[in-house]
Amino acid sequence: MRAQDSAIALNSIAVSDSRRTGSGTLAAVLGVVAFSLTFPATAWGLEGFGPWSLVAVRSVLAAVVAGGCLLALRIPPPDRAHWPGLAVVAGGVVIGFPLLTTLALETSTTAHAAVVVGLLPLTTALLSALRTGHRPSRTFWAAAVAGAAAVLAFTVLRSGGALTTADLLLFGALLVCAAGYTEGGRLARVMPGWQVIGWALVLCLPLGVPAAALALAHEPVRLTAHSVTGLVWVAAGSQFLGLVLWYRGMAAIGVPRASQLQLAQPLLTLVWSVLLLGERLTPAAPLTAVAVLVCIAVTQRARG
Repeated sequence: MRAQDSAIALNSIAVSDSRRTGSGTLAAVLGVVAFSLTFPATAWGLEGFGPWSLVAVRSVLAAVVAGGCLLALRIPPPDRAHWPGLAVVAGGVVIGFPLLTTLALETSTTAHAAVVVGLLPLTTALLSALRTGHRPSRTFWAAAVAGAAAVLAFTVLRSGGALTTADLLLFGALLVCAAGYTEGGRLARVMPGWQVIGWALVLCLPLGVPAAALALAHEPVRLTAHSVTGLVWVAAGSQFLGLVLWYRGMAAIGVPRASQLQLAQPLLTLVWSVLLLGERLTPAAPLTAVAVLVCIAVTQRARG
């Protein structure tokens, strides 16, 4: 009977782990979908707001939503030991990435900006390995590099491959965002993912309010359906909801594996760019999509 009880317990644990992995993967996928709309929404927002205004206002709006949720649920502040990590998340995904990519999109197309997203999974996995000491398998790294190379080749080919000042901003955004994802994924293992991004947003509120007031006073504002919709999405969708789902997914399936799901993000961004911005999609897109999905499947199965 003891052996039978042990077998039942092990089977129960396996089922529980499988469900957790499945829900974590779904959360990460939904996060990627939310992120894929960020660049088109930013382009819409720039139709009516200056870059500094757009970034500052989105941060304030997202912080108000997050702070309201934290207050309504009476969530106590995190332990003092977690605040340095939250500062990294705030600097990377709340301030750094939105600001650098928004400035880049003033002169770059969404297709060209997708280069940074194509390289983000590999950079996140690398920083995660260095931060946690985890070493994924060679198969994992081979598939990750192949997927990143496919996305990079596709996006660079589509945008002409010219390196500009916008590229420097995008590569800077790549580094700070990867750092924020890595630290956020680590924190999401000890506290709910929505609280990670929630407290990171609240942490930026004292800086965001005066920054928004200053930017709005110096940059022209033209409220249109596109600009308002873009602002609302980057604030509530990308900055809060997307990151809540993303950190939950990373906590469940691990940062390296979750980061590889983002290989599909540039292609989704290109699809939204066609549908929402009227950009033309090249015939190479379906082939690249198949290659990326194969790489994602390999990384999800690779055992680190």
